[in-house]
Amino acid sequence: MKRHILIIAAVATSLAACTPKTETKTEKDMTSLTFNTEQAAAMSAIACNEAKADYTALAEAINDGLDAGLTVSQVKEALSHLYAYTGFPRSLNALGTLQKVLEQRKAEGKSTEEGVEASPLPADYNALTQGTEVQTKVSGRAFNYDFCPAEDYYLKAHLFGDIFARDNLTHADRELVTVSALSGLENVMPQLQAHVRGALNMGVSEEQLRNIPVALKANGLQAEALRCESAIAVAVDGKTDVVCAQSPWPIGDPNTAFAQYFIGNSYLAVLDPASGLCNVSFEPCCRNNWHVHHDAVQHLVCVSGRGWYQEWGKEPVELVPGVVIAVPEGVKHWHGAAKDSWMQHLTYHTDVKPGNSTEWLEPVDDEWYGKIK
Repeated sequence: MKRHILIIAAVATSLAACTPKTETKTEKDMTSLTFNTEQAAAMSAIACNEAKADYTALAEAINDGLDAGLTVSQVKEALSHLYAYTGFPRSLNALGTLQKVLEQRKAEGKSTEEGVEASPLPADYNALTQGTEVQTKVSGRAFNYDFCPAEDYYLKAHLFGDIFARDNLTHADRELVTVSALSGLENVMPQLQAHVRGALNMGVSEEQLRNIPVALKANGLQAEALRCESAIAVAVDGKTDVVCAQSPWPIGDPNTAFAQYFIGNSYLAVLDPASGLCNVSFEPCCRNNWHVHHDAVQHLVCVSGRGWYQEWGKEPVELVPGVVIAVPEGVKHWHGAAKDSWMQHLTYHTDVKPGNSTEWLEPVDDEWYGKIK
């Protein structure tokens, strides 16, 4: 009798497991970032290095992310998501890097949280309808790419329909990943600016958005961070189009030692300490004060972007790549970026005499600077 009761109980338990539950699944909030600050910073580095195809740095960023509590599911989904923005080759190579990282962590006995996979979609799910709705929210308006209807369909039905429907990343998560990745690519500024706006539309806060370039800089991605800052300056701050210098020359570190003599932000990369050869990067509108070099001749070699050099009493000279300026000893002058462009120039000194010095003078007048074309 006891045995029969046990069998009946087991059957009842089995039937209960097979019987669909009547309660409805709570829909996940797709309009908020699920990463904490440390996880978001790691995810930005992961996405940007995937876009740059720097798989050594990517492996390091993945490890940092997993240590911070990102799940395998989240990282895998982010790298898969990015095939739509950076291409299958980068996405597949990045997923291969993730596999190697996981194998190494397992061999080293490091804990890794698997996380949950995306929820199954309902049988009547319409990717085109849902994707059109999501794309409209991301763009802030209805968007129809009539020039190429096939591309329009792919964007709506596949990217914003199929991919964005996978809920192991929220829409806000996906936009953070996308902005971070596009910051790692050259010559996609219109798309980067659009996704900066889209990130805000999909629930990323302005603080979380501005943390993306902060995270990129912390991971040694200086040029990529500046590109992201330029997009935010246009898309969020309402500045006129900002051209971010695309240059192989290093950005360097914030030029804090001389910040008091500059309007705006500049960056300094020492290339040769022995000769004093440096690369100086100026953000748009950044320029140094009027100044004089005593007992030395300064040489400026513009290597990227656009800017200005001016001697006292003379008209400004445009700085574009290839322009070389020899600043005479004792001549009052200034140099800096244009209003709408980054500018980088190399600088070094010749005819240096003992006791040489730089005399810093008044700032360049805002009204005068604003009139320079």
